[in-house]
Amino acid sequence: MSGTTYLAYDYPLLGAFLSMLVFFLWIMWFILLFRVVVDIFRDDGLSGWAKTGWLVFTIVLPFLGVFVYVIARGKNMGRREITQARQQQEAFDSYIRETAKGAGGGTSSVDELARLSEIKARGDISDDEFRRAKELVLTGHGPQEHHGPFASSSGR
Repeated sequence: MSGTTYLAYDYPLLGAFLSMLVFFLWIMWFILLFRVVVDIFRDDGLSGWAKTGWLVFTIVLPFLGVFVYVIARGKNMGRREITQARQQQEAFDSYIRETAKGAGGGTSSVDELARLSEIKARGDISDDEFRRAKELVLTGHGPQEHHGPFASSSGR
């Protein structure tokens, strides 16, 4: 080897390590760049012109633009992300509650069976009526309405 020798190429393992380090730094850089761009669009406090300005700054001078954005507005990036995650979780929970209400008619078969046992214990229905109503509830063919499985039963 003549002239300047490079340490990384005297030790091939060090060359592989440095190559991997540069590769992963680039990956981290792109992740940070995309997070900044997403945060620019997510922030409702910024006007359209401010969003455009930050976007142009991060596209024209990507390294400087991202670093300045993280310094100037990075403190609230996490807060905006947490707020969005909470809103998504609340929307998901609301959807689950509405779906569960709609699917079961507001009551479950366990509730229906408990109500059925109470009615039988009071003596309002016979053993045969109890057995038929229980079969309807367990097979899912019985009316799952708020007033119970005895809507068509004799008015005892």
